[in-house]
Parts: sequence; structure tokens; C-alpha cells
Amino acid sequence: MEPGSGKHRGSKDYLRVYCELIQAARYRGTVTYQEIAQMLGLPPKGSYMGARIGQILGEISEDEVRNGRPMLSALAVNVSGAPGPGFYALARELGRLDTEDKEAERRFWEQERQAVYETWRTELRGS
Repeated sequence: MEPGSGKHRGSKDYLRVYCELIQAARYRGTVTYQEIAQMLGLPPKGSYMGARIGQILGEISEDEVRNGRPMLSALAVNVSGAPGPGFYALARELGRLDTEDKEAERRFWEQERQAVYETWRTELRGS
């Protein structure tokens, strides 16, 4: 995908989700798909909500990886606290994951999530 292309890049929705994920990273937390849907005024479930959020999260992670950072969408999870299958499909597409083994996927997600936390942690500065 060409830099800057994509349905949502540069939109208010993209920026809202991006900021929410960075805020979650700073506090070592996660954001549910339902919380993202509510923030964007989308239905709390269903294929439309899933497709729209998946597209935005995909564009965000593509941009992060292009800039040498981990997949920020590792912090977006379902109600059971794990990412959906689209996260792993995108990781394979981006060359960050080369297996479909469920245990390996889980380990990858945990490592990617920790890398996101480390990337976005607030540095303490001396006075």
C-alpha cells in the first residue's frame, strides 16, 4: 500500500482511534472494539462495525510498522481481552508473523503488545 493511501488515513476517525491507542499504551492498557465503536458512533457489534474498525486499525498498524514501530492495533481487543483474527492476518501480511499456530500467534501478540508499551511509555526527565 502506498503511504498516505487508504480510506481513513488523515480522517478524524483515524486520529481519534490513534490517540486512544497511544493513551492506552501509555497506561499499559487495552481498548475494546466496542469502546472504539462507541467513540466513532458505530453500532456495538456486527459486520459493519467490524469492517470499519478493522480498516482503521489496519491502516494505523501499517503506518506504525512503516515508521519502524510495533503494531499499535495490538492494544485493540474483543470483550474476552484478545485481538481478533484480523490482527494476525495483518501481521502475516506485514511480514511480522509467519505461522498460523494458535500458541505462536498468542506469543506474538503478547510480545507485540509489550513492544507497543515500551515504545509509547513516558520517559521521566530530570529537572
